[in-house]
Amino acid sequence: MTLRTQHEKPVYVRLRETIANAILSGRYRDGDPLPSVRALAAEEQANPLTVAKAYQGFQDDGLVVVKRGVGLFVAAGACAKLQDSERDRFINQEWPEIRKRMDRLGIEPTQLLDMQSA
Repeated sequence: MTLRTQHEKPVYVRLRETIANAILSGRYRDGDPLPSVRALAAEEQANPLTVAKAYQGFQDDGLVVVKRGVGLFVAAGACAKLQDSERDRFINQEWPEIRKRMDRLGIEPTQLLDMQSA
């Protein structure tokens, strides 16, 4: 599925999520080069200006560094920073909604843990 078929979020947000997931999964490690703006735009069927906006956000957050004339690279500690921010977002935003849904459905956390060990 391409970014154009997912309409619930702006394209640059989905691009940021795609890049963040690649860093968190280890596809791109600290110091690794990232695809050029044009290459990522072609891969994700997005406008290059939108890709540049997504990359600029990562640069502003200190997750990406630019080496003039060479390209964009994952900054040292980027994965750890992303893990911290994703963990915080999950605990403070996603988990309360999941917990409310579990309560509505009568699901106990121990049931989930039991399912995982089975």
